Amino acid sequence: MKLNTAAQIIKIFIILSLTAHYTYAKEIKPVFILKSKGLVKDFVLDGAKLYVANDEGSVEVFDLYKHELIDEIFIEPFMDKKQKWRNCKIISVDRQNGKTLIVSTTTKGFRNVWIHDGKELHNIIDTKKELTVKEARFINNENILFGTLGHEMILYNNTDRYNAYSSHIEESAFSDVALSEDKTKMVSASESGRVILADVKTGKIIKEFSSLNVDNIYKVDYKKGTIITAGQDRRVGVYPKEGKPYYIKSDFLVYSAALSPSGQIGIYSSGENNHLQLFDVKSGKKTDTLIGHYAVPTTIRFINERELFSAGDENKIFYWRID
Repeated sequence: MKLNTAAQIIKIFIILSLTAHYTYAKEIKPVFILKSKGLVKDFVLDGAKLYVANDEGSVEVFDLYKHELIDEIFIEPFMDKKQKWRNCKIISVDRQNGKTLIVSTTTKGFRNVWIHDGKELHNIIDTKKELTVKEARFINNENILFGTLGHEMILYNNTDRYNAYSSHIEESAFSDVALSEDKTKMVSASESGRVILADVKTGKIIKEFSSLNVDNIYKVDYKKGTIITAGQDRRVGVYPKEGKPYYIKSDFLVYSAALSPSGQIGIYSSGENNHLQLFDVKSGKKTDTLIGHYAVPTTIRFINERELFSAGDENKIFYWRID
């Protein structure tokens, strides 16, 4: 009888502890904020440096120890239909082995793709190719993955300058792509709300998931076999590596979502006040809220389980530390 009572006390204590954890969720403010010269379109972390793509035609390089701008990669302006020079928008940036991969806008919706080797800028895809690249990611020293607006996934060999393949995933417009940790698999999402897992080396579809989103997916992330989506339908789709897929209903359009490196912590843009909502992926329970954005957060990147950066349609990048 005593053992039974002791077990009940322990059980009650555990329940109260868990309840307290979710009841007393905190509001977290940014530790520091970096300022860009333009509206932030994308960013990538490389060691102690943050590479920030903006709509003023450059990639700014910030030192994260000093919290200051230390370098900048400029892309030349282009002439529009009215014969006026305009700064291009840098819509995608990536880093590998000291090289910076850049996608910039031009006339007629086509894109230029560049690689900066640390000293010089090289144009690897120009407007003559008539490609509408929306996102570009390094796969290895030779290969680069392109995602186009028409939802073509292209594996481009930069050494020999040819397409290893061009795979038209689906008819709906491409939204976003995320790579597995070893860069052998990719998860892409589209305006249809579909989520597709494919092989990077061949472009072949491995699996099409039963969609949790019924409208356009803005962002997708993929960590340790778990997938998360951010949707126009105000849903955060969660496809766990193990367990049943589910979605979290938000009260506003969800423009961004991300997973921690372990895939155990999720985060998404929440509400009209531009907050970021943390949640436990396994249970779906909401935890702390990150407050401080002036515009809707559109890009989120975890550094590790406790640190992350985020940016929206504004000239600021926010650094957060969570418990």
